[in-house]
Amino acid sequence: MGPESAAVNFSELVNKNKQTLARLQESPRLLLHRRDGEDLVLTTAARAEQDQTVVSAATRMLAAMARREPGSMELLLDILPEAFPWVHFLPEPDLHAFAVELVDTMRAADSVGNSASVAQLLIAWQHTAEVYSDPELLAALTQDHGEDYGPVPDPRNVT
Repeated sequence: MGPESAAVNFSELVNKNKQTLARLQESPRLLLHRRDGEDLVLTTAARAEQDQTVVSAATRMLAAMARREPGSMELLLDILPEAFPWVHFLPEPDLHAFAVELVDTMRAADSVGNSASVAQLLIAWQHTAEVYSDPELLAALTQDHGEDYGPVPDPRNVT
């Protein structure tokens, strides 16, 4: 949440709903703190739609730019370290794979109106970069242990 957001306890919305909702006139979003730790964000439908329109437009422009010319992908590869400094640790082929996957996933997520897959992609690639940033961890995860530990049980059947 950005600095433009106001924050209140969820109980204020329940107990003083008119006063609490009036704060949406001053702030585009209202962060509602809950006791269970799962905070909520309250905004108007118009603002949520505006946010989605902006994200969708940026996604479409990025996807179109990346597909236009080979030089466009090079530009994207040049600007990724500014947006995601952790890409510095990715090997060149992985950096390129990340760029392609990011654009494709953003485009697909925009088409269904759900950005969860983009967030997951970013987290996964950041964790990959973290592994490459630590030589000991990279060695431990990439060394051949010389033996097969057998089939992995289906996690859905593990109790």
